[in-house]
Amino acid sequence: MKISNNWLKDYIDTDLNTDKISEYLTDIGLEVEGVEKFENIKGSLAGIVVGKVLTCEKHPNADKLNITTVDVGGENILQIVCGAPNVAAGQTVPVAVVGTKLYDKSGNSFEIKKAKIRGEVSEGMICAEDELGLSDDHGGIMILNESYKKGDLFSEYFDIAEDEVYEIGLTPNRTDAMSHYGVARDLNAFLLNNQLRSEFKKIEIKEPEISGTNDFVLEVEDAELTPRYLGAVIENIKISESPNWLKDRLKAIGLNPINNVVDITNYILHSYGQPLHAFDAAKISGNKIVVGNCPEGTKFKTLDGVERSLNGSEIIIKDGSQNPMCIAGVFGGADSGVTSETTKIVLESAYFNPVAIRKAAKFHGLNTDASFRFERGVDVKLARKILLKAIEMISEIANGNLVGEILESYPEEIENNYVVFRYSKLDQILGVKIHREKVKSILKYLEIEILNEINDGLELSVPNYRADVTREIDVIEEILRIYGYNKIDLPEKFSFSPVSLNLDDQDALENSWARSLQSQGFNEVMNNSLRSVKDETEAVKLLNPLSGDLAFMRKSLLEGLLENAAYNINRKNADLKFFELGKIYHKRSEKYEERKQLALLVTGRNHAENWMLPKSATNFYYLKSYVTLLLEKLKLNFEELPLEESRFSEGLELKSNGRTLAKLGKVSPEFLKDADVEQDAFYAEIEVENCEKLRVKNNFKFIDIPKFNKIRRDLALLLDKQISYAELHSLAQKNPSKFLKNINLFDVYEGQNLPEGKKSYALSFELLNEEKTLEEKDISEVMNALIKSFKSEFNAELR
Repeated sequence: MKISNNWLKDYIDTDLNTDKISEYLTDIGLEVEGVEKFENIKGSLAGIVVGKVLTCEKHPNADKLNITTVDVGGENILQIVCGAPNVAAGQTVPVAVVGTKLYDKSGNSFEIKKAKIRGEVSEGMICAEDELGLSDDHGGIMILNESYKKGDLFSEYFDIAEDEVYEIGLTPNRTDAMSHYGVARDLNAFLLNNQLRSEFKKIEIKEPEISGTNDFVLEVEDAELTPRYLGAVIENIKISESPNWLKDRLKAIGLNPINNVVDITNYILHSYGQPLHAFDAAKISGNKIVVGNCPEGTKFKTLDGVERSLNGSEIIIKDGSQNPMCIAGVFGGADSGVTSETTKIVLESAYFNPVAIRKAAKFHGLNTDASFRFERGVDVKLARKILLKAIEMISEIANGNLVGEILESYPEEIENNYVVFRYSKLDQILGVKIHREKVKSILKYLEIEILNEINDGLELSVPNYRADVTREIDVIEEILRIYGYNKIDLPEKFSFSPVSLNLDDQDALENSWARSLQSQGFNEVMNNSLRSVKDETEAVKLLNPLSGDLAFMRKSLLEGLLENAAYNINRKNADLKFFELGKIYHKRSEKYEERKQLALLVTGRNHAENWMLPKSATNFYYLKSYVTLLLEKLKLNFEELPLEESRFSEGLELKSNGRTLAKLGKVSPEFLKDADVEQDAFYAEIEVENCEKLRVKNNFKFIDIPKFNKIRRDLALLLDKQISYAELHSLAQKNPSKFLKNINLFDVYEGQNLPEGKKSYALSFELLNEEKTLEEKDISEVMNALIKSFKSEFNAELR
């Protein structure tokens, strides 16, 4: 959002320069991202003086050039070579002296230097209008009348406007600061609190004179959609160019002046944050304004010349014949706008339901200055006052006068927000104690009314232009903003109490997972839930998509993570570990399904390049180790099952009690190709809700470090090839001994010296008695039982 410094100072009187204002605005949450200089005439005509052409003779070495002598009021007469066909002796002209910078249409500058042109000295330049930035005319030099005196600065004959414009990165909640008046009001609160000189100039309104009566009628069909609507009939308007001061105000913030009436409505919007709209009264059928809806499918041509099909939910301004004239709060109609022939208008000021405006703007793909403010909520109580201000300006600038009383619909007054505020909560959040009188002063500066003082706090009435201040914590944020974040000192030491590490709810489990992955070098990503899909089977399609690329709810987190990977790989960042917590959506048997998943994607090398370590690519087991790390927190027994799915060329499904906990595997080449990923990637998705339901809760406990050593025993088993380690592991876990603590596969061999169809597994077993040193007979008992079960169940042989 652009804020003009000159415009800002129409509402706040302060001696601060732009650097200090930028600093203070940023301190109160209105971050100034940059400051640009504005000049209504580029260069402000600096170095341009009025000169008198004394002589004009043909250049001896060029047919199209003349050598002139020009008196610019100094001691020396200047010799200037000029190529303009209309230059002649006796003329009064603007002259750019040596050292002057001139600017072209693109803003590029060039400096006038003393030079030789075809062998003759030239000590300046006689200028055309386009060379001075006054117009596009380049038909010849600019010839001045006798009112211009030689030696005068040319800029003295023009209204030169210079300004500095702040670019503010406004957050969406700050509806109160979407205007120069709102920014000035906020800045004033900060300056007063810090005892800096400041005077805030509130809106002053003159009640307009009313001439006669009007026969216009207002009808609002739904007061919930349009809580307040006002219309003023103004006649005898003369459409023309706006005065220079008004055009300069608009140009400074990047707006092109159109005509006096339209410029006034734009000026009011950016001054006070209240959008206005002017209708040509002669085009309103039946002299009736109806605010309501139109049937779905109604065709309506907007100001941009596009014919749109209404969806039936928009708030529409209609005439007496139910013809749409405007999509309320969004865009005007092509057939009811102000033109050069307009002499009578109906000027609208309103407060529309923000949700309805937002939906209409999104549906039609229109993002206007008006919708930007209406969909966030304007000041309903300011609507009439701003309308009167606009009438006053139209009377002064466009000669208009108000006809009859203002039309208004405001059946139920919208009250300010009521908030109970506690000092103790403020002290707790800030960590310091602010003097209570200081708190009251800040609230006063913010125009927050103290209704009543209660024990440990205040009852407050928050003006409804602060649509974002509805809770106690919001009031605390406001106090801190104006008090100053920089005034809160960091304590010398921090104290805290240990918190329970039990994962008592889904949020705790997700946070624990996220911390674990971050500690392992994963980066969290957040992708859009809306996307295009290649296969629409079971896909949830939006009724009102923003675009074709965002028409469906995502069915999987894989596509988004692959896009993240492709983006990084294309920028030479190929070793990646990503995770995302998000929801996926399906439509199955006319029912909609929403599930939350934790997705992991790994690709590239599994460790950074290092001269001491060999290059090692990420693989399936590398990913599986992370999935296992996360599932260990659940204290669940799960089985591993082969997975055949189009997303995976090799896959595994982990299940417990018949529920899927996770799916993981190597991403299929087809999916990699679609995402333009040219290296292997491995993907896992964990079903968050299933894990949360099945996990053993409150399983955290402290145990002593064992006093006795673990004992390790190894077995090398000859087995049929189809037998998996998972089957061996599952059988070993059924061993009744309390001494068996850990089972691991540390070697697999297939090849020479083994019978056909056989393979060798080398397994390690760790045993521990936490009460005393294990005796050999106890160890032998466990190992013999394991060997027996392996032989009987899988026909295993010891090697």
